[in-house]
Amino acid sequence: MKPLKRPARRALLVVHVAASAGWLGLTLGLLALALTAATAESTPMIEAACRSMKVFTDWLVIPMALLTLLSGLVLSLGTKWGLARHRWVYTKFWLTLVTLTASLFALRPGVNDAVETVSSGASLAQPLDLVMGPAVSLATYVFMTVISVLKPWGLTRRGRRPRLSATSRKALDERSLRQTA
Repeated sequence: MKPLKRPARRALLVVHVAASAGWLGLTLGLLALALTAATAESTPMIEAACRSMKVFTDWLVIPMALLTLLSGLVLSLGTKWGLARHRWVYTKFWLTLVTLTASLFALRPGVNDAVETVSSGASLAQPLDLVMGPAVSLATYVFMTVISVLKPWGLTRRGRRPRLSATSRKALDERSLRQTA
């Protein structure tokens, strides 16, 4: 992929940071709603918290997660950071994929089950199960924010490989041809 030009890179960076912050904020909201559902004694309050979680997970979390993943991927491939050159970028990519997958296949179905349970008049069997997903996700997003700022761990093996310019490659090819002749 060709390097992004400065205006495109800056615009995409704004989109990525805004989407990431939105995803983090939504997760904090989910955690607050899950704690409300787990600790409230009022059945209508528990049902309202679960239904609100469903709105977040159905309409907001997945689009924000996808926007974060896609903007981060384009940024990494279109800038000097690369996707697999720096450990912090590589780590963020995989953590984003894992949390997106967990949101799709664990958080969302769990919230849907909770809504069905409380809508039928039954109480939540394991109310803290609703809390665990947002709590783990929030910790993961805070960790990713920290490594985005600190950029720890240096280069990957791929990043440490020297990159030869076209001129350097041509000179090496000419030198090896002379040596074999």
